Amino acid sequence: RELALRFGGEPPDRVLTVEASGIAPAVLVGYLLGLPVVFAKKKSPSTMENALSARVRSFTKGGDYDVCLSRVLFINDFLANGNAALGMLELVGQAGASLAGMGFLIEKAFQPGGAMLRERGIRVESLARIESLDGGRIVFAR
Repeated sequence: RELALRFGGEPPDRVLTVEASGIAPAVLVGYLLGLPVVFAKKKSPSTMENALSARVRSFTKGGDYDVCLSRVLFINDFLANGNAALGMLELVGQAGASLAGMGFLIEKAFQPGGAMLRERGIRVESLARIESLDGGRIVFAR
């Protein structure tokens, strides 16, 4: 709900995410904003011809994926190094679309993704920003 409120003034016409863990928050944001939700697949199905694609490195899974895709709002679960976000930026550019912004449930602020996106002038909204996980303690950024 909070991400829908933060981006409610933006004029996106759809919500974009990457399968699979980003789908649930993206669907909820799309529902609340009354927008369709699309997700980029990590593998191109044999039935998909002439698909747009970008190569993405998954921090969580430790592997590389080719993801497949107006004005979009990118919603995802985590922001760490920003690889998925960069892949989505590439797809948005290939599609000739524009980006309303990027929203994340959790941003690992001790990793470079958030700073890199903000330096590019991208609006980034994170519900929780974690400053550190050192010593088994979660320290939230202020």
